[in-house]
Amino acid sequence: MAAVGALALARWPRLVAASRPLHVGPPSWAGHNRWSKVKNVKGPRDTARSRLFQRLSLMLRTAAREGGPDPALNAQLANVVEQCRAKNMPKASIEAAIHGAVLTDNPRRSQQDVRLILTRHGGTMAEGARHGFEQKGVVRVGPRDLQGHPVSLEAALEAALEAGAQDVCPDEEEEEEEEPALKFICETSALRTVRERLEASGLRPLSAAIEYLPRDRVTLPEGPREQAERLLQALGDCPDVVRLYHNIQ
Repeated sequence: MAAVGALALARWPRLVAASRPLHVGPPSWAGHNRWSKVKNVKGPRDTARSRLFQRLSLMLRTAAREGGPDPALNAQLANVVEQCRAKNMPKASIEAAIHGAVLTDNPRRSQQDVRLILTRHGGTMAEGARHGFEQKGVVRVGPRDLQGHPVSLEAALEAALEAGAQDVCPDEEEEEEEEPALKFICETSALRTVRERLEASGLRPLSAAIEYLPRDRVTLPEGPREQAERLLQALGDCPDVVRLYHNIQ
């Protein structure tokens, strides 16, 4: 998916956002305590999952609009469908998104919403920020192979060499999983081949997509870092933002 805007937070980190065209107590309280724990954990998790499905639906519609509704003939759509299945998105929701309505009918409004979020958090819009990122193919692989065995770093490195990947590292950005997935990085043109070879070697690919990776990372002091995190959270909550990339260490 092509990014249509580049964002920069003052003079610090750089961002690229792809958006739509643009107690233990008395026994009588035991049940209450359990409910409190469930409410405090399940509620935010359900909200995050809802936002994730909304974003995936957006990606499905975008891919279907650009390359057609048949995953067999649209590689980008097939990759997004695979990501949806890996996140347990209902089949009916996937199909509805593919055959659903077109993207936002007001791209200018979408851009204005993003610009307003930036202004509220001390950021500015800057096209040049995109030069701090490069497009790469990224294949995310489950932490356990097809037989259910943990994938060691040594095994991952060997698989990367055999598959033609340039690098492999833990996917630290995935917060929902107890065990981090592995992220294999390759040239965009080799994405499909690398994914197929990794699966053939016994690994379990979760998704394959073209992403923007930062050329260099920036370490921020506590104050600006908190400001940047608030900005990232606000952008991530924006329904018109499909993907968000940053270079904050």
